[in-house]
Formats: sequence, C-alpha cells, structure tokens
Amino acid sequence: MHRTTVLPKDWWDVAAEAPVGNAVGQDVGALRAEIDQLRRALAGRAVIDQAGGMVMVLAPCRRGVARNLLVDMARQCNTKLPDVAVAMVAAWEGEPLSRLMQQALRHALRRLYAEDRGCDSSPAVEPSGRGRS
Repeated sequence: MHRTTVLPKDWWDVAAEAPVGNAVGQDVGALRAEIDQLRRALAGRAVIDQAGGMVMVLAPCRRGVARNLLVDMARQCNTKLPDVAVAMVAAWEGEPLSRLMQQALRHALRRLYAEDRGCDSSPAVEPSGRGRS
C-alpha cells in the first residue's frame, strides 16, 4: 500500500510559544534565528548559482572556475559573494556594474585567461637552451 503525506504549505512557520525566561524559550529563539539565517543562505545560493552560470557562458569554463572568479571579484571589491552575484545578475538585465566591480571582473578574467594559456608558469627551456618565444 502507498501512503502520501500532505503537509500544509506553511508547515515550517509553526509557532512555538514558551516563556522567555527559561531555557526552552531561548532554544526556540535560537532555532528561529538559525532558520532565518538558513533561508537567507538559500536565497543567496540561488543568485550565486545564476551568476556562476552567466560566467560559465561568457567565459567558457567549468562551475568551480566560475565560482572562483566570483569569489575573486568579491575579495577584490571587499564585499560578500551574494552581493557580487546580485550585481552580476542585474548587469545581465541592463543595470551597469559599479566601476570597482568592472575592474574586479576585468582583473579576474585576465587571471583566468592567463592561467588557461599557461602564462602564470615559468617559461619552458627548450633543449637548445633557449626559452619559448
């Protein structure tokens, strides 16, 4: 026999009431804060994945490389990764990137292309004793 359980749409919003002064009330408050943090993280994850997909299309690369490019941009701009992702998605839709993010994107792309070409490694020495030209 097959059973199906149907949950109400807002089943996670169940309110648990407890006196504020005791340990149960503190636990409930901590759990609510954790749930809010997880919801924000999931929402941020979606936009990060979207921005990563855009980078994968624009600079043909794998998912990990695209995410590293976004992380590099966030580090250069001294901002959080979800904020960079939101700016990238907005730029895709016509909103211009800030000058700082444009510079960070150019720098990250140059680094990506240099690594792809092997420019970050030392020149190989040919058997004749001369380096590559």
